[in-house]
Amino acid sequence: MNNKFSVYGIKTDLVSIGDDLGGIIIRAVAEGPGLEEGDILVVAESALATSEGHVTELSSIIPTPEAERLAVKYEIDPRLAGVILSESDSVVGGIPGFLLCMKQGTLLPNAGIDGSNAPPGAVVCLPPDPDGSAAGIRDQIKEKLGIRVGVIVADSRTHAMRMGCGAVAMGCAGLISVTDERGKEDLFGRQLEVTRRAIADNIACAAELVMGEADECTPAAVIRGLGVPMTEDTGVETIEASECLFMGVAMHANPALLNGDRETKSL
Repeated sequence: MNNKFSVYGIKTDLVSIGDDLGGIIIRAVAEGPGLEEGDILVVAESALATSEGHVTELSSIIPTPEAERLAVKYEIDPRLAGVILSESDSVVGGIPGFLLCMKQGTLLPNAGIDGSNAPPGAVVCLPPDPDGSAAGIRDQIKEKLGIRVGVIVADSRTHAMRMGCGAVAMGCAGLISVTDERGKEDLFGRQLEVTRRAIADNIACAAELVMGEADECTPAAVIRGLGVPMTEDTGVETIEASECLFMGVAMHANPALLNGDRETKSL
């Protein structure tokens, strides 16, 4: 990988339900840096989810008793709690304002549901197949422009014991998301034993610096010159919850989580 690379934010009009996001980005990129062979396109999951129609009107939700209980315990809208329960694989616990959930093989607040950049009275849920969506945009670019690019679907997440948000790759196509550094030597000749590099996550973080979190209308970014090999790979590598340091500690303290029990049953 090259040490020097460029990051270009791609501005668009407001993305609406049913829009062809790939086509919107291709047209917007043409007015800016363009797209070149080997570029990596990073797309905001909120724009992708909106274009795919994964927007829920809270007024349409009738909270279940479980949602009502969680809403009281964690000080959230019971309708939001209902959406979170329907979108999550399990609920680990929470703090005031947030439920901590397992979804799509990762740990995240409120099952990734976001009220920012959503229409009034609505929330945006995570796209159900971000890897497939990334592959679709990659293939659309290949068909229209005749070039191979990598595509990453990025989401902003909080990280344990850190203030603020950083980006993670939740979908990936056209490049390897993680590289294995085990066996390489450090500065003193010792072999690395556990190190892997989260390439897609790191690229997503670089893109987020120009994409923003508020009203920037910059739902995509182009990364150029990084030198990441283009592949036919699709998917972001994850680990089992039992292999994660943070979840492993939680599971040791509460073995019921090993069975994926919801918070209402286990905590």
